[in-house]
Amino acid sequence: MFSSWGRSVVVLALAAIVVGGTVYAMWPRPEPVDLASVLRAPLEVTINEEGVTRIRDVYVVSAPVPGRFLRTPREVGDRVVANETLVAVIRPTLPTFLDQRGRREAEARVGAAEAAVKLGEAEVRQAKAEWEFASGDLARAERLAKTSTISQRALDQARLNVEVRAAVHARASADLAVRRQELESARARLIEPGDEAAGRDDTNCCINIRAPIDGEVMRIVTESEQIISAGTPLLEIGDPGNLELTVDLLSTDAVQVRPGALAMIERWGGEALLRARVRRIDSAGFTKVSALGIEEQRVRVTLDPVGDEEIWSQLGHDYRIYARIVVWQGDDVLQVPLSALFRHGDDWAVFRVAGGRARRVGVSLGQRNDRVAEVTGGLEAGEEVIVHPSDVVDDGVAVVARAP
Repeated sequence: MFSSWGRSVVVLALAAIVVGGTVYAMWPRPEPVDLASVLRAPLEVTINEEGVTRIRDVYVVSAPVPGRFLRTPREVGDRVVANETLVAVIRPTLPTFLDQRGRREAEARVGAAEAAVKLGEAEVRQAKAEWEFASGDLARAERLAKTSTISQRALDQARLNVEVRAAVHARASADLAVRRQELESARARLIEPGDEAAGRDDTNCCINIRAPIDGEVMRIVTESEQIISAGTPLLEIGDPGNLELTVDLLSTDAVQVRPGALAMIERWGGEALLRARVRRIDSAGFTKVSALGIEEQRVRVTLDPVGDEEIWSQLGHDYRIYARIVVWQGDDVLQVPLSALFRHGDDWAVFRVAGGRARRVGVSLGQRNDRVAEVTGGLEAGEEVIVHPSDVVDDGVAVVARAP
């Protein structure tokens, strides 16, 4: 009898343990969540984009005349002084060889020019003779006029004839000079490369090009010796101390930027956070294809460095930078992490923790950046909200802060 009673107690005890374990397992437990506080702090809204540095005024030194460009005496990074440092040397090219047809044509031009010179010389002699004859007539007319043998009109006619013949002689002389120059030009077409080299003074053969400004050689466009035409770029010179930054923003972002806006420069290779200010926003945009193949309208924004020149001197032309341009800022702004926000219908909402339970609260937002958003209504400073809420979190669900 006693043993039956004992077995009953054991069975009841085991049943109680099973039921209690089942109830404990099925009992709802608070959901662990990550919490963040709603607080007041300074807030900056920035537009972030990659950019490059560049020297503001880059001078491209080009060839003033065609010729043979001698190997450049400068290297990238060399310091140059305006109007003193030699940066390029150009030797005028020798004349080309003439083919048989070209030589025959040039010789014919020389013959024609020689004949024209002889014709001009004959015209000069004729004009001189007529001038001298008219001068003799004038002398006789003046003697006869003293005795009133001829009229005053005849004397004036003799003087006019002398002046006309003098003018004819001057014109013939000028025409002869032109024909002699044409002869020299025709003979110059017959000069061969060997003839030119034989008569050339190598000490004064070349054109020396000197630096247009004080600065450094940034890039050598034409390095090896070669034949070049007039206007060929040779090298680029700039002043590294005259640096600026350019950032290509989306046109929808560029309209929010104003001249004078502060920008933080980071990811430039150093540890210091550099500063710059917006100087110019271009009034015209351009189309740029993104890495995903999407056409975007971009606007170039130019910034001026601000701060320690020694640190900025570590950057050169076309260095990569990352700019965060400030478009709005506040010193005492109620803010909430973006990771706590979610859409509820057409409005924004968060889960606020009150009494160990999640409470859905609608919020009104103002400015925002990539980390936090300004709260204009719905929350108070010091309240806690759930960040990255999972699907199991809903209004009224018991929650507990996740262990760090």
